[in-house]
Amino acid sequence: MNQAEKLRQKIADRSVVVGVMGLGYVGLPLVREFCGSGVRVIGFDVDVQKIKMLKAGKTYIEHLPGPFFRKLIQQGLFTPTANMDELDQPDAILICVPTPLDKMREPDMTYIESTTADIARRLRPGQLIVLESTTYPGTTREVVQPVLAATGLELDRDYFLAFSPEREDPGRTDITTRQIPKVVGGASTTSGRLAAALYGLALETVVPVSSCEVAEACKIIENVYRCVNIALVNELKMLFDRMGIDVWEVIEAAKTKPFGYQPFYPGPGLGGHCIPIDPFYLSWKARQYNMPTRFIELAGEINTRMPEYVVAKVMDALNERGKSLKGARVLVLGLAYKKDVDDVRESPSVTLIELLQKRGAKVSYHDPHIPVAKPMREHDITNLRSVPLTPANLKKHDCVLIATDHSRVDYDLVCRHARLVVDTRNAAGRKKRLPGRLVKA
Repeated sequence: MNQAEKLRQKIADRSVVVGVMGLGYVGLPLVREFCGSGVRVIGFDVDVQKIKMLKAGKTYIEHLPGPFFRKLIQQGLFTPTANMDELDQPDAILICVPTPLDKMREPDMTYIESTTADIARRLRPGQLIVLESTTYPGTTREVVQPVLAATGLELDRDYFLAFSPEREDPGRTDITTRQIPKVVGGASTTSGRLAAALYGLALETVVPVSSCEVAEACKIIENVYRCVNIALVNELKMLFDRMGIDVWEVIEAAKTKPFGYQPFYPGPGLGGHCIPIDPFYLSWKARQYNMPTRFIELAGEINTRMPEYVVAKVMDALNERGKSLKGARVLVLGLAYKKDVDDVRESPSVTLIELLQKRGAKVSYHDPHIPVAKPMREHDITNLRSVPLTPANLKKHDCVLIATDHSRVDYDLVCRHARLVVDTRNAAGRKKRLPGRLVKA
């Protein structure tokens, strides 16, 4: 029996052992779904603190409760570890590591490269490697495969390789990881079939495609679509503001049309690990083909300048009230990049805080999901803690800046006690209780 048949049999009888590289917002949900299907999972992460927390029944992601994973550990279904020497144990390894941009806004492949090197040092016959990290088309074959091939093992004979893009939406409650269709593309036909069979153990719908490049491009196009449309509505917001038109009211009216229109909403900038980053991966790759991607680059330009626009609105609003931004006390509502999560990756709130501080403002924040500012790769505001949202705290600030519209924030309280509200999410705007004290940005 060849290696493909052996692995196919393990998948069929559910004796396959799955390894998940990176126990974050993508990796932990996969652990949950595979273990929930009775498949044993070994979770790998270089952060020893994360491993200790999981073993202690705690997690570092709000919507993924620690006791659930402790129960999986006690049942023997889940083994979290920082020991990379155990990478030869899983039959399938799913790579779920970050793919950020460097300071020149070009793809930073460091995490994929180092993770692949870790796997290659322990690669054994019969293993399936699947990259899930969002990246440019060609990464699986051009970056991952050569490292694995350098071991002397051969694709399809000894090991198997595929790409399956993560489609997580942290905090979403109406659809689970199990229900999100899983696109799978192999570096070969055999690899693609094996990967599709593997995901079929844990997820309801698997969508096989002809190659890893198609699967890579699928995720990119999903996020480029959102990036371009958000940029469009952000630009319209700035135009309509000058025209004295409320863009939020315009969108509510437009979305009554039952066809030909999908609502997108403006904000203070893009956040999360996908939309602010993925389009730049594709525009970088396009340059290798001497192809300009003007829509992508223009959308990126508009979205990345939104925090500056918001700060200018804060400055103008304070000036109209005889107050300089320098020395002003500003309370930022929401540190997370979107409502009802504790995820700060690429959050525009962090950029807003830094811009305000640079201009001399005294900045505090309130976020019911993030009691203490989290360390980030490119930012450091770890000296800040969430302040209580009380009438006294609201009154002592010169401006309250709504950057994230968390459901757990009492906007009635904000409306009653804030001196000035600059609202980037139309959260206070819906209250209609701030005559002369509300500025939409």
